[in-house]
Amino acid sequence: MGNFHPTIKHHHNFDAERDAKKLHKACKGMGTDEKSIIEILANRSSEQRQQVKEKFKSMYGKDLDGVLKSELSGNFEKTALALLDRPCEYDARELRGAMKGAGTNESLLIQILCTRANQQIRAIREAYRRLFDRDLESDIKSETSGYFSKILVSLLQANRDEGLDINEDLAGQDAKRLYEAGSDRWGTDESEFNVILATRNYMQLRATFKAYEILHGKEIEDAIKSETSGDLKKAYMTIVQCTKDCQGYFAKKLHKAMKGAGTDEEALIRILVTRAEIDLETIKERYQQLYQRSLAEAIKSDTSGDFCKILLALLH
Repeated sequence: MGNFHPTIKHHHNFDAERDAKKLHKACKGMGTDEKSIIEILANRSSEQRQQVKEKFKSMYGKDLDGVLKSELSGNFEKTALALLDRPCEYDARELRGAMKGAGTNESLLIQILCTRANQQIRAIREAYRRLFDRDLESDIKSETSGYFSKILVSLLQANRDEGLDINEDLAGQDAKRLYEAGSDRWGTDESEFNVILATRNYMQLRATFKAYEILHGKEIEDAIKSETSGDLKKAYMTIVQCTKDCQGYFAKKLHKAMKGAGTDEEALIRILVTRAEIDLETIKERYQQLYQRSLAEAIKSDTSGDFCKILLALLH
């Protein structure tokens, strides 16, 4: 999906034992040394944090997450714990949280399932089963319905073609199928949309959307907006936006999380933590282009204290 860069890479002179000692010291005695906690958690790759967790447990006979839970609080604590999870475990917990109890947070299901690659989705399913002893697909089927449920289940199969090849003939055919399934007849045939949006590779989808514009003089988004509504519309739009400009999609989500009164801290945590090792550097660039201000500035003006510090550390 183009050329994109993370903000967190493997830390070079990494030493799990040294990190574990530092964290232990940071949480011992009076007062907590938040600075050391931030320095370690925000500057190690996910794999390295797992090693620190294991080392910590074998050295001190305690779980690092448990220790941090008792020392930290609020959004700073949430961010620290999110960083200690493997990405697939974090996503699995988020999905479980979105479906537990009364009401379902459909937007959160969309934000995760419509933006993750096959390998991530497989890892999430596996983590979900391991953590909750439940089947993610069954839970989604029982919490959602209709074509919205179907597109999520299609994405869960993780059968998207991962090649970079573009078949122009297929793009033309798919564009025609999308048109015929939508604008051309009463009642949209969503199954055509599902098959195409959930299984074609991203380069192929881009070609299809271009062909659609050329053939019908309007963007695929216009068709989706006029033909679908509610959660299904959101899911389709998310897939399209991610196909065209994934980093732009996340930059817009970050902007939305900080716009107007009140900040959606959960969204800030989720995006920065899950994209840091994938494309956060590029998301920062897109944010700057779209809003003429740096993401760091925006975060500084919307958050404070250690929470602000750990988010800024993830950006560098």
